[in-house]
Amino acid sequence: SHSMYPPELVAPMRTELIQAGVRSLESTDDVDGALKSAGTTMVVVNSVCGCAAANARPGALMSLDHGTKPDNVVTVFAGVDRDAVDRARSYFTGYMPSSPSIALMKDGECVFMLQRHEIEGRDPADIARALTGAFDTHCS
Repeated sequence: SHSMYPPELVAPMRTELIQAGVRSLESTDDVDGALKSAGTTMVVVNSVCGCAAANARPGALMSLDHGTKPDNVVTVFAGVDRDAVDRARSYFTGYMPSSPSIALMKDGECVFMLQRHEIEGRDPADIARALTGAFDTHCS
């Protein structure tokens, strides 16, 4: 699929997430498999540029230190894996597409969404707090 960004720009970001146990979804099949699955799945829609993107990743990773957390954590990269991102967004019913954004899926339904405007201007700790609040509500 066509990428707007050179892969070497994304590689370190992807690696940082994969090392933390986040699965990178690069095809529509990957996305369907992950987002339809039972249980809870956090989906980090990464964007490559901008300070919101720079805070979304560490915020998402920090949230995983919480006692209660999603069964699965996955990521798609906007501007890179375009088909995968479009497919992921098709699950986020009622939300405008924005990146970065972080969704929480439960049994195939989107139960929580941090949109770009809720990520911008917040530090990673703030973002993590918003996410862990959602984990406490939706993840057992």
